[in-house]
Amino acid sequence: MTESKWILVDAKDISLGRVASFAANRLMGKDKADWTPYADNGDFVIIINSAKAKLTGKKTEDKEYHFHSGYPGGLKTFKYRDMVKKDHSYPLISAIKGMLPKNKLSDAVIKKVKIYEGEEHPHAAQKPVRVEIADKVK
Repeated sequence: MTESKWILVDAKDISLGRVASFAANRLMGKDKADWTPYADNGDFVIIINSAKAKLTGKKTEDKEYHFHSGYPGGLKTFKYRDMVKKDHSYPLISAIKGMLPKNKLSDAVIKKVKIYEGEEHPHAAQKPVRVEIADKVK
């Protein structure tokens, strides 16, 4: 098993889905030669500027997140723009979780992603390597 590295990703002006798919692949370790589906050998991912990730089309007005309390009439719906104001990391965490396998390992893997709204992060001691994501959609 290889050692986990720390990766720094700047989400500013990059589409949310591209950031999420990049993070999911790195968290699972699919970029490594010794990848196995049942082992946690992925990297730690630090995402900065999460609130500045862009969405294409009219998704900022149309995209919705649903929560249900389990009781009749307990459905709450939030638009993307309101969710970013309430919790800047939720849309990105939700997208990454949706791209991970649906098993017990994904609960451990999702804890290896750290999301911050601005440029600052407290992980300088881990010496993260900055990685640029090529966004083909402009």
